[in-house]
Amino acid sequence: MKLTLIIASAIALGTVLAASRPQRRLLIAGDSTAQTYDTVKTLQRGWGQMVGAHLGDGYEVVNCAIGGRSTKSFIAEERWQRLLDRTQPGDIVAIQFGHNDASTKPERHASYDDYRANLLRMIADVRAAKAQPVLLTSVVMRTFVSGNLTDDRLRAYPAIMRQVARQQQVPLIDVNVMTRDTVLLLGDEASKQLYMWIEAGVDSTYPDGKQDDTHLRAAGADAVAQYVARCLKQQFE
Repeated sequence: MKLTLIIASAIALGTVLAASRPQRRLLIAGDSTAQTYDTVKTLQRGWGQMVGAHLGDGYEVVNCAIGGRSTKSFIAEERWQRLLDRTQPGDIVAIQFGHNDASTKPERHASYDDYRANLLRMIADVRAAKAQPVLLTSVVMRTFVSGNLTDDRLRAYPAIMRQVARQQQVPLIDVNVMTRDTVLLLGDEASKQLYMWIEAGVDSTYPDGKQDDTHLRAAGADAVAQYVARCLKQQFE
């Protein structure tokens, strides 16, 4: 009888401890491809708003991604500092920039050297907070020329991130390669369903239609979210 009570008490204590154990937290610093969107107002989605469903109950997602930001503007607007202020030891901080670093807008554009320096700063800041940085290359821009997919608009930014990840021994999730392969396999027409390509009259939010090779709809964002979640679980579980 006593043994039964001891076993039951141990099980109950284990259940309480498991329930009170803090979740693993994922904080996301990124641009519009990761941002959370109002599902009532737009068909646009970011992978950051969907990744939690694929990570499961053991994770809490804090999505700080915002459209139109580069490493330069995310830091300049103190968004990076606000993310750091929320970062706790043991957290995972996912960093995905590149689209807007390649922009010609002066408030966004970061030269290759500045982009590299900004990534190094972010990595150092996360490590100083006793958290784990993870770098994610940019979603491929779905640009077809004469039936061939090109990614000229992103130029060398994904390559720089891969190099920084290798040199700093930071986990890399190569979203650029994953999305490029997916788009290549689907082809020009079929891959439009992943992006904000909407025919005129199909959706009342976009009565004149939309042709956008950068931003994602639900299918595209969810595909990236599944890939990111799988990579994170392989790395940290």
